[in-house]
Amino acid sequence: MRFVAPARAAIPRSVYAQAPLAAWHEYERWLARDDFPPVDELNDGWADAGGRRFVEQTPELLADGLHYETRIAQHGRIATRAGNWHDFFNALVWRRYPAIKASLNARQVAEIGVMGDKTRSRAQCALTHFDEGGVIVVVRDPALVGLWDAHDWHGLFWRERAAWNDGRIEAQVFGHALLEMALVPDTVITGKALAIADTVSAIPAVAAAVEAGLALNDPQELRPLPISGIPGWHRDNAREAFYRDAPCFKPLRPGRTYPAVLSRS
Repeated sequence: MRFVAPARAAIPRSVYAQAPLAAWHEYERWLARDDFPPVDELNDGWADAGGRRFVEQTPELLADGLHYETRIAQHGRIATRAGNWHDFFNALVWRRYPAIKASLNARQVAEIGVMGDKTRSRAQCALTHFDEGGVIVVVRDPALVGLWDAHDWHGLFWRERAAWNDGRIEAQVFGHALLEMALVPDTVITGKALAIADTVSAIPAVAAAVEAGLALNDPQELRPLPISGIPGWHRDNAREAFYRDAPCFKPLRPGRTYPAVLSRS
């Protein structure tokens, strides 16, 4: 079933103070207002726009016949539906992670050049999955990767609960669809993660890996990460039983493996 975000008026202000939305506090002026900001306002103060702009998606805009990704690459115009949570969060992600978004766009356009705009490659599926549902996870303790590889969710989130607070592992939500789902705090959410060992320049390293085709060539590269299990990211995960009962904690499928953690090198 497709997720339908609630109306702004139905969302308590407290939701924006809960993870993962709490991490986007620099956009509080747009999150906690009673209505959506005009699309043009989303461009205000965007220092790293690189010639790109959010423009309202209208019939006149779409009359150019260009693919969404091609329009961005050729004209810098990011089609954005007014009053739409999904596109609003997409704009925030563009503002915070412009290098990664630009890399995704460049790869998508290259794939469209090969596949056309009617058929999608495995790489396009991976790029879209990360764009919509991606999580960037910095792992500083290799032992945690083993727990993750084995889908030992109890170990990763409960026995190693302290690791999520002491810096041994941290997650940044990148996918705008995940941010939209977080508007309903009781939703149990699983993201599609890229793991990286770099501790200083994780974001540039992810952008470079995507741009160079070293990541996101197949959806199977993405690691499932039930972000609702991260301590404090769901109101029920203070109970150990949550990691046994919640439907997001799936066992590892026989034969399923994951790629090595990314690094700067």
